[in-house]
Amino acid sequence: MPSAVVTTDSPHLRVSAAKNKDLDAQNDQRSVRIPPSESSIVEDQFFWTYTEEPHRSRRQAIIKAHPEVTKLCGYEPLTKYVVFGVVSLQICCAYLLRDTSMLSWRFLATAYLIGATANQNLFLAIHEISHNLAFRSPMGNRLLAIFANLPIGVPYSAAFRPYHLTHHKSLGVAGLDTDLPTAVEAFLLDSLLGKAFFCTFQILFYALRPMFIYSPPFTYIHTLNLAVQLSFDYALVKFCGGSLQPFFYLILSSFLAGSLHPCAGHFIAEHYFFSKVDHGTESITEQKAKSTEKKQPHPLDNLPPPETYSYYGPLNILTYNVGLHNEHHDFPAIPWTRLPALHRIASEFYEPLPSHRSWVWVIWTFILDKNVGMWCRVKRAQGGRLVGGGGKSGRSGETISAESAGPEENEDGWKESELQN
Repeated sequence: MPSAVVTTDSPHLRVSAAKNKDLDAQNDQRSVRIPPSESSIVEDQFFWTYTEEPHRSRRQAIIKAHPEVTKLCGYEPLTKYVVFGVVSLQICCAYLLRDTSMLSWRFLATAYLIGATANQNLFLAIHEISHNLAFRSPMGNRLLAIFANLPIGVPYSAAFRPYHLTHHKSLGVAGLDTDLPTAVEAFLLDSLLGKAFFCTFQILFYALRPMFIYSPPFTYIHTLNLAVQLSFDYALVKFCGGSLQPFFYLILSSFLAGSLHPCAGHFIAEHYFFSKVDHGTESITEQKAKSTEKKQPHPLDNLPPPETYSYYGPLNILTYNVGLHNEHHDFPAIPWTRLPALHRIASEFYEPLPSHRSWVWVIWTFILDKNVGMWCRVKRAQGGRLVGGGGKSGRSGETISAESAGPEENEDGWKESELQN
């Protein structure tokens, strides 16, 4: 099947890893083009771009227009209290279900309605804490993340942090951003059933994919996370008279939190582009100006696919405002409670951007619409920074070169001084 080049107003976009010499000649004057790896065993249909990720330039523009937004940076004391409350809720539910059959409607309904929602909240608490936004002390943040990890059932927080910070500093960079599906995944799941399978088991993809890309070093924080989690799991079972139901409740809650659950829609909504869908992702500006008399052209028709979408619906209440994802990527040092203030201050920057109105709609459309799928991600072949060290030997065809990876960084996380860069 021959590769095709997408025709847009931007000269920096294409739809395959195949070379196009004519386009190269046109682009030489406007961008540095570094071809992506050609080692994939399947035809690459991702959208490769040769410009830098959009968040850094927008951050600079926002700071120039509204310098007061930098005062929103800092830690949020409320986070630790929310974490304590949700962890307590999950332990309480696990204990109360100790004598309930795992196949009973009461067990399953509790795991889906309460457990999955609570554990999704804890996933995103760990996400928030990974940016050092709960305490001033980095160690305080590490310990709170380990505590938030307890109801998830498996050690997760220490491993998540370096991968997530690399995702921020290497958005879309093949071989570094483990949020990106590989070409093999996209090829195998490029169908209605394949996408349904991905949405059902996406928590496993996000858990296992990083191991096939690269491996940060194992640190004492990983050891502590593992020891505390296994000790908690053992103590929970012993405290409940040897019943395994409490432990299985937590594991099922974690699985459902990353499956066909409304809050799990954020995994897809954040970075998969829906630019070929003619409704559902209108910007706030377009929604305000929408006319019922005449159908307006879709705002993305003549633009490159956006890399990040925000969601401004009610489920943000349960998920640390993770729906404000453009805002979060623009300013990772601003905590969840102040992201709405950032949006209000810089509304002229955010209201014109495409956004989702429903995470349930996102899951439904992702599965059923043939114009949306695993290939709908923007990738870049170079740039970015690797957080936490680790080998630069990519796997699954996602090769990392020393040039593409850039300088390695320690695990201190996003520094507020970088806001000016």
